[in-house]
Amino acid sequence: MVNFNSSEKDYNGKKSISKPFEQKLTGWPYNWWRLMDNYKIGVIPLPLFIIAGILIFAEVAVTGKLPSEIVVMIVACGFFGFLCGEIGKRLPIVGKMGAAAICATFIPSALVYYGILPTPIVEATTKFYKDTHILYLYICCIIVGSIMNMDKKTLIQGFLKIFGPMVCGEIVGMLVGVGVGYLLGLTPFDTFFFLVLPIMAGGVGEGAIPLSIGYAAILHMNQGEALGRVLPIVMLGGLTGIICGGILNRIGKAYPHLTGNGRLLPASADDEATDQKATKTESVIDVTTFASGVLLAAILYMIGMIGHKATGIPAPVGMLFAAVFVKLISGVSPKVLSGSQVVYKFFQTSVTYPILFAVGVAITPWDKIISAFTLTNLTVIVCTVVSLVTTGFFVAKRLGMYPVDAAVISCCQSGQGGTGDVAILTAAERMELMPFAQIATRIGGAINVSVSLLILGNFLV
Repeated sequence: MVNFNSSEKDYNGKKSISKPFEQKLTGWPYNWWRLMDNYKIGVIPLPLFIIAGILIFAEVAVTGKLPSEIVVMIVACGFFGFLCGEIGKRLPIVGKMGAAAICATFIPSALVYYGILPTPIVEATTKFYKDTHILYLYICCIIVGSIMNMDKKTLIQGFLKIFGPMVCGEIVGMLVGVGVGYLLGLTPFDTFFFLVLPIMAGGVGEGAIPLSIGYAAILHMNQGEALGRVLPIVMLGGLTGIICGGILNRIGKAYPHLTGNGRLLPASADDEATDQKATKTESVIDVTTFASGVLLAAILYMIGMIGHKATGIPAPVGMLFAAVFVKLISGVSPKVLSGSQVVYKFFQTSVTYPILFAVGVAITPWDKIISAFTLTNLTVIVCTVVSLVTTGFFVAKRLGMYPVDAAVISCCQSGQGGTGDVAILTAAERMELMPFAQIATRIGGAINVSVSLLILGNFLV
């Protein structure tokens, strides 16, 4: 049916401009388009989501396996990741407190443990995650995009000031944790080294494993036994940090003056100009600029890898320093900077939940988490993390920082390394803080582990 002059709604339900010979937008394919555009699971249109699920399970049913190649895993991780995230978002009350990130990580872990998720999907996801190290691509794109989006002055001040809330939070958290453990009948030694320290150790690879090696050598215990005691605490600390991040996000929404929505410091005039320029550039950005942003992130990560081999500094931290240096000397053009910002937004919106699903399947043992669920452990962990975050909140406020955003970084001090940072910042809806989160978990965790093992080996044993 042809319409000559009337205004109709397009398939998005929006008012369209009257055009001669405009066809009335009903029937096929417009109703199908409306279904695709108005109903989504995460970022996936509902029809494509259903088709993806059918294809995944059909492949498993027919062949008995699922290829771990990247094309198939994009579909599988996207399907399960956004499904679990959507479940978390729709939970009453806790859905607005970070439940999406928790569900995207821990539901897959539980499904694997109880044998509900088909074995071919588990094997393919685990192989893909460990072979590709996809998490590092995600983190480097998020870090570089975040740094390139910051004003130089704000960047420098943020890195200098964030150490105040971090240090004060750790001191108070350690004292509170040990004190609560003592009141519950635990010795200060066991409370600190097997509960409090693992929470602030910086995750699994940089925290739990070095701690277990150190404990095995100094305390003459089996490393497997030490890791078995430390690992669940790291994960429960990360879970508590995710919940705190979600609560802080709600506080920020209720009291907007307490948050910069991803900024640590009040925006300067230069910051405002940078944001306006980035917004204008995004509207005309082309594919090559996007590709340049991805390549910039990858190159900076390679610099971090080389730095790790030469100095021992973790590759993401080395990459972070390299990105800051490039930003401060204006080492890339504004167009490439805008490309890195678009890359950041793409990974933030489209890759986060698939990554969390892969993390839950591949490296989150549900049985270890359950084994640490005792009332005493939970009480010490919650008190430690809450005191850490609360201290960061009030110290940041005294230093002229946005307290909600600085407290989110304090949450990351209790996170499960890089994966914990992703989950916590997702729950807090402040992925822009990834550079500071990496400082908190990796550098802060390394300092905590090194100093504590040094004291343990030379003064306490």
